[in-house]
Amino acid sequence: MYRAATCSTPHAHGHLEVRHPLAASYFARIDRHRYKPTAHASGAWHADEIHFSPLAGLVVHAIDGYLAERSQGALLLSRISFDILGRLALDECEIRVESIRPGRTIELLEAVVDIAGRTAVRARAWLLTPVDTGVVAGGGDTRLTPPDALAARSLGSVWPGGHCASIDFRPVAPPRPGRATAWISTHLDLVADEPSSPLASYVALIDTANGIAVRRPPTEWMFPNVDLTVHLHRQPEGRWVGLDTTVVFGPTGQGLTSTVLHDLQGPVGQAQQTLTVRPQP
Repeated sequence: MYRAATCSTPHAHGHLEVRHPLAASYFARIDRHRYKPTAHASGAWHADEIHFSPLAGLVVHAIDGYLAERSQGALLLSRISFDILGRLALDECEIRVESIRPGRTIELLEAVVDIAGRTAVRARAWLLTPVDTGVVAGGGDTRLTPPDALAARSLGSVWPGGHCASIDFRPVAPPRPGRATAWISTHLDLVADEPSSPLASYVALIDTANGIAVRRPPTEWMFPNVDLTVHLHRQPEGRWVGLDTTVVFGPTGQGLTSTVLHDLQGPVGQAQQTLTVRPQP
Protein backbone atom coordinates (compact mmCIF):
# COMPACT_ATOMS: atom_id res chain seq x y z
CA MET A 1 0.00 0.00 0.00
CA TYR A 2 1.26 3.46 -0.86
CA ARG A 3 1.99 5.58 2.17
CA ALA A 4 1.83 9.31 1.55
CA ALA A 5 4.82 11.39 2.51
CA THR A 6 4.10 15.08 2.89
CA CYS A 7 6.00 18.11 4.05
CA SER A 8 5.68 21.88 4.16
CA THR A 9 8.49 24.38 3.68
CA PRO A 10 8.66 28.17 3.72
CA HIS A 11 8.11 29.69 0.29
CA ALA A 12 10.58 32.20 -1.15
CA HIS A 13 8.02 34.97 -0.69
CA GLY A 14 7.41 34.08 2.93
CA HIS A 15 4.28 32.01 2.33
CA LEU A 16 3.90 28.41 3.34
CA GLU A 17 4.46 26.09 0.39
CA VAL A 18 2.36 22.94 0.70
CA ARG A 19 3.95 19.87 -0.83
CA HIS A 20 1.58 17.09 -1.68
CA PRO A 21 2.17 13.35 -1.44
CA LEU A 22 5.32 12.31 -3.28
CA ALA A 23 5.66 9.58 -5.91
CA ALA A 24 1.89 9.39 -6.28
CA SER A 25 -0.61 9.68 -9.11
CA TYR A 26 -4.30 9.92 -9.86
CA PHE A 27 -4.40 6.71 -11.91
CA ALA A 28 -2.37 3.56 -12.54
CA ARG A 29 -2.44 1.78 -15.88
CA ILE A 30 -3.78 -1.79 -15.92
CA ASP A 31 -3.43 -2.51 -19.64
CA ARG A 32 -3.70 -0.72 -22.98
CA HIS A 33 -7.19 0.66 -22.36
CA ARG A 34 -7.87 0.24 -18.61
CA TYR A 35 -6.83 2.34 -15.62
CA LYS A 36 -7.31 2.10 -11.87
CA PRO A 37 -7.96 5.31 -9.90
CA THR A 38 -6.07 5.98 -6.68
CA ALA A 39 -7.46 7.64 -3.56
CA HIS A 40 -6.13 10.96 -4.89
CA ALA A 41 -8.77 10.84 -7.65
CA SER A 42 -11.69 10.64 -5.23
CA GLY A 43 -14.49 13.15 -5.69
CA ALA A 44 -15.69 16.17 -3.79
CA TRP A 45 -19.41 15.27 -3.64
CA HIS A 46 -18.83 11.62 -2.68
CA ALA A 47 -15.57 9.97 -1.62
CA ASP A 48 -16.44 6.74 -3.46
CA GLU A 49 -16.62 8.55 -6.81
CA ILE A 50 -13.94 9.78 -9.21
CA HIS A 51 -13.61 13.54 -9.35
CA PHE A 52 -14.20 14.40 -12.99
CA SER A 53 -11.21 16.74 -13.23
CA PRO A 54 -8.44 14.09 -13.30
CA LEU A 55 -10.68 11.79 -15.37
CA ALA A 56 -10.93 14.50 -18.05
CA GLY A 57 -7.15 14.68 -18.12
CA LEU A 58 -6.99 10.90 -18.43
CA VAL A 59 -9.25 11.06 -21.51
CA VAL A 60 -6.84 13.51 -23.15
CA HIS A 61 -3.97 11.19 -22.14
CA ALA A 62 -5.76 8.34 -23.93
CA ILE A 63 -6.29 10.55 -26.99
CA ASP A 64 -2.58 11.36 -26.99
CA GLY A 65 -1.82 7.63 -26.95
CA TYR A 66 -4.24 6.98 -29.80
CA LEU A 67 -2.63 9.69 -31.94
CA ALA A 68 0.88 8.45 -31.14
CA GLU A 69 -0.03 4.93 -32.28
CA ARG A 70 -1.16 6.26 -35.68
CA SER A 71 2.07 8.24 -36.20
CA GLN A 72 0.25 10.75 -38.39
CA GLY A 73 0.62 14.53 -38.62
CA ALA A 74 0.62 16.57 -35.43
CA LEU A 75 -2.91 17.98 -35.26
CA LEU A 76 -3.70 20.21 -32.28
CA LEU A 77 -6.65 19.70 -29.96
CA SER A 78 -8.73 22.88 -30.20
CA ARG A 79 -11.98 21.86 -28.51
CA ILE A 80 -13.01 18.98 -26.31
CA SER A 81 -16.49 18.44 -24.87
CA PHE A 82 -17.32 15.91 -22.18
CA ASP A 83 -20.82 14.65 -21.37
CA ILE A 84 -21.01 13.03 -17.92
CA LEU A 85 -23.67 10.34 -18.23
CA GLY A 86 -23.97 9.27 -14.61
CA ARG A 87 -22.17 8.36 -11.42
CA LEU A 88 -18.39 8.02 -11.74
CA ALA A 89 -17.64 5.13 -9.38
CA LEU A 90 -14.12 5.01 -7.91
CA ASP A 91 -13.45 1.88 -9.92
CA GLU A 92 -11.49 0.66 -12.92
CA CYS A 93 -12.22 2.61 -16.09
CA GLU A 94 -11.77 1.66 -19.72
CA ILE A 95 -11.21 4.32 -22.40
CA ARG A 96 -11.52 3.70 -26.12
CA VAL A 97 -10.83 6.31 -28.78
CA GLU A 98 -11.88 6.36 -32.43
CA SER A 99 -11.95 8.80 -35.31
CA ILE A 100 -15.49 9.66 -36.37
CA ARG A 101 -14.54 12.37 -38.89
CA PRO A 102 -11.08 11.58 -40.32
CA GLY A 103 -9.08 14.25 -42.11
CA ARG A 104 -5.54 15.42 -42.75
CA THR A 105 -6.17 18.99 -41.55
CA ILE A 106 -9.36 18.70 -39.45
CA GLU A 107 -10.43 15.62 -37.50
CA LEU A 108 -13.09 14.74 -34.94
CA LEU A 109 -12.32 12.06 -32.34
CA GLU A 110 -14.64 10.39 -29.86
CA ALA A 111 -13.53 8.86 -26.56
CA VAL A 112 -15.85 6.65 -24.51
CA VAL A 113 -15.21 5.91 -20.82
CA ASP A 114 -16.76 2.78 -19.33
CA ILE A 115 -16.82 2.35 -15.55
CA ALA A 116 -18.27 -0.65 -13.69
CA GLY A 117 -19.76 -2.11 -16.86
CA ARG A 118 -21.52 0.98 -18.21
CA THR A 119 -20.67 4.02 -20.30
CA ALA A 120 -20.05 6.93 -17.92
CA VAL A 121 -18.53 9.63 -20.15
CA ARG A 122 -18.54 10.48 -23.84
CA ALA A 123 -16.06 13.02 -25.14
CA ARG A 124 -15.56 14.55 -28.56
CA ALA A 125 -12.44 16.43 -29.60
CA TRP A 126 -11.82 18.60 -32.65
CA LEU A 127 -8.25 18.54 -33.90
CA LEU A 128 -6.90 21.22 -36.28
CA THR A 129 -3.70 21.34 -38.31
CA PRO A 130 -1.07 23.77 -36.97
CA VAL A 131 -0.47 26.85 -39.13
CA ASP A 132 1.89 29.76 -38.45
CA THR A 133 -0.52 32.61 -37.67
CA GLY A 134 1.80 34.61 -35.42
CA VAL A 135 1.54 37.67 -37.67
CA VAL A 136 -2.21 37.99 -36.92
CA ALA A 137 -2.29 36.54 -33.38
CA GLY A 138 -3.86 38.77 -30.74
CA GLY A 139 -6.77 39.46 -28.45
CA GLY A 140 -5.67 37.54 -25.37
CA ASP A 141 -2.87 39.44 -23.67
CA THR A 142 -4.03 40.05 -20.09
CA ARG A 143 -1.93 38.12 -17.57
CA LEU A 144 -2.88 37.18 -14.04
CA THR A 145 -0.69 37.93 -11.04
CA PRO A 146 1.82 35.03 -11.10
CA PRO A 147 1.34 32.23 -8.55
CA ASP A 148 4.78 32.69 -6.99
CA ALA A 149 3.58 36.04 -5.65
CA LEU A 150 0.47 34.54 -4.02
CA ALA A 151 -0.22 32.65 -0.81
CA ALA A 152 -1.38 29.04 -0.92
CA ARG A 153 -4.82 28.25 0.46
CA SER A 154 -6.62 24.97 1.11
CA LEU A 155 -9.56 23.76 -0.96
CA GLY A 156 -10.05 21.11 1.73
CA SER A 157 -11.74 23.63 4.01
CA VAL A 158 -14.69 23.66 1.58
CA TRP A 159 -14.43 20.33 -0.23
CA PRO A 160 -13.59 16.78 0.92
CA GLY A 161 -12.02 14.15 -1.32
CA GLY A 162 -8.56 13.21 -2.50
CA HIS A 163 -8.54 15.39 -5.59
CA CYS A 164 -9.23 18.66 -3.79
CA ALA A 165 -6.69 17.71 -1.10
CA SER A 166 -4.06 17.30 -3.83
CA ILE A 167 -4.49 20.82 -5.24
CA ASP A 168 -2.12 23.74 -4.66
CA PHE A 169 -4.68 26.57 -4.68
CA ARG A 170 -3.54 30.21 -4.88
CA PRO A 171 -6.31 32.81 -5.22
CA VAL A 172 -5.40 36.09 -6.89
CA ALA A 173 -7.92 37.81 -4.59
CA PRO A 174 -10.24 36.47 -1.86
CA PRO A 175 -12.97 34.42 -3.58
CA ARG A 176 -16.51 35.81 -3.44
CA PRO A 177 -19.78 33.90 -3.92
CA GLY A 178 -19.89 33.12 -7.62
CA ARG A 179 -16.59 34.80 -8.45
CA ALA A 180 -12.95 33.74 -8.11
CA THR A 181 -9.64 34.08 -9.92
CA ALA A 182 -6.96 31.64 -8.87
CA TRP A 183 -4.03 29.49 -9.89
CA ILE A 184 -4.07 25.75 -9.27
CA SER A 185 -1.50 23.01 -9.75
CA THR A 186 -0.61 19.60 -8.40
CA HIS A 187 2.57 17.67 -7.69
CA LEU A 188 0.88 14.37 -8.55
CA ASP A 189 1.35 12.53 -11.83
CA LEU A 190 -1.71 11.88 -13.94
CA VAL A 191 -0.78 8.23 -14.60
CA ALA A 192 1.82 6.37 -12.54
CA ASP A 193 5.20 5.72 -14.17
CA GLU A 194 4.42 7.33 -17.52
CA PRO A 195 4.70 10.87 -18.83
CA SER A 196 1.66 12.92 -19.74
CA SER A 197 1.54 15.77 -22.24
CA PRO A 198 1.30 19.35 -20.96
CA LEU A 199 -2.23 19.46 -22.41
CA ALA A 200 -3.42 16.32 -20.61
CA SER A 201 -1.97 17.58 -17.32
CA TYR A 202 -3.61 20.97 -17.88
CA VAL A 203 -7.04 19.54 -18.71
CA ALA A 204 -6.79 17.34 -15.60
CA LEU A 205 -7.27 20.47 -13.46
CA ILE A 206 -9.89 22.47 -15.38
CA ASP A 207 -13.01 20.86 -13.89
CA THR A 208 -11.87 22.12 -10.49
CA ALA A 209 -13.21 25.54 -11.59
CA ASN A 210 -16.71 24.67 -10.37
CA GLY A 211 -15.38 24.39 -6.82
CA ILE A 212 -13.41 27.62 -6.43
CA ALA A 213 -16.22 30.19 -6.67
CA VAL A 214 -19.10 28.56 -4.81
CA ARG A 215 -22.28 30.61 -4.58
CA ARG A 216 -23.75 28.55 -1.74
CA PRO A 217 -22.12 26.13 0.74
CA PRO A 218 -22.01 22.60 -0.72
CA THR A 219 -23.29 21.31 2.62
CA GLU A 220 -26.58 23.10 1.87
CA TRP A 221 -26.83 23.00 -1.93
CA MET A 222 -25.67 20.61 -4.66
CA PHE A 223 -24.45 22.01 -7.99
CA PRO A 224 -22.53 19.26 -9.81
CA ASN A 225 -21.77 19.76 -13.49
CA VAL A 226 -23.19 17.41 -16.11
CA ASP A 227 -20.67 18.42 -18.76
CA LEU A 228 -17.44 20.27 -19.48
CA THR A 229 -16.50 21.99 -22.73
CA VAL A 230 -13.04 23.43 -23.30
CA HIS A 231 -12.15 25.71 -26.22
CA LEU A 232 -8.49 26.61 -26.82
CA HIS A 233 -7.00 29.33 -29.02
CA ARG A 234 -3.47 28.15 -28.19
CA GLN A 235 -1.85 25.21 -26.44
CA PRO A 236 -1.20 25.72 -22.70
CA GLU A 237 2.30 25.50 -21.25
CA GLY A 238 3.63 24.77 -17.78
CA ARG A 239 2.22 23.19 -14.63
CA TRP A 240 0.00 26.09 -13.49
CA VAL A 241 -3.65 26.47 -14.54
CA GLY A 242 -5.17 29.93 -14.16
CA LEU A 243 -8.95 30.03 -13.61
CA ASP A 244 -10.88 33.29 -13.95
CA THR A 245 -14.27 31.89 -12.97
CA THR A 246 -17.85 33.13 -12.71
CA VAL A 247 -20.72 30.95 -11.41
CA VAL A 248 -24.38 31.79 -12.10
CA PHE A 249 -27.45 30.04 -10.67
CA GLY A 250 -30.77 30.44 -12.47
CA PRO A 251 -34.26 30.27 -10.91
CA THR A 252 -35.21 26.81 -12.29
CA GLY A 253 -32.43 24.51 -11.09
CA GLN A 254 -29.93 25.36 -13.81
CA GLY A 255 -26.50 26.90 -13.38
CA LEU A 256 -23.41 27.76 -15.38
CA THR A 257 -19.74 27.94 -14.49
CA SER A 258 -17.79 30.02 -17.03
CA THR A 259 -14.00 30.26 -16.92
CA VAL A 260 -11.31 32.09 -18.86
CA LEU A 261 -8.33 29.72 -18.85
CA HIS A 262 -4.77 30.98 -18.38
CA ASP A 263 -1.21 29.81 -18.25
CA LEU A 264 1.71 32.00 -17.15
CA GLN A 265 1.82 33.67 -20.57
CA GLY A 266 -1.84 34.74 -20.54
CA PRO A 267 -5.23 33.40 -21.67
CA VAL A 268 -5.35 30.11 -23.57
CA GLY A 269 -9.11 29.57 -23.97
CA GLN A 270 -12.40 29.15 -22.15
CA ALA A 271 -14.34 26.44 -20.30
CA GLN A 272 -18.05 26.05 -19.65
CA GLN A 273 -19.81 23.71 -17.20
CA THR A 274 -23.58 23.16 -17.05
CA LEU A 275 -24.76 22.75 -13.44
CA THR A 276 -27.73 20.98 -11.95
CA VAL A 277 -28.66 23.01 -8.86
CA ARG A 278 -30.70 21.48 -6.06
CA PRO A 279 -30.93 21.63 -2.24
CA GLN A 280 -29.06 18.98 -0.30
CA PRO A 281 -31.44 16.26 0.93
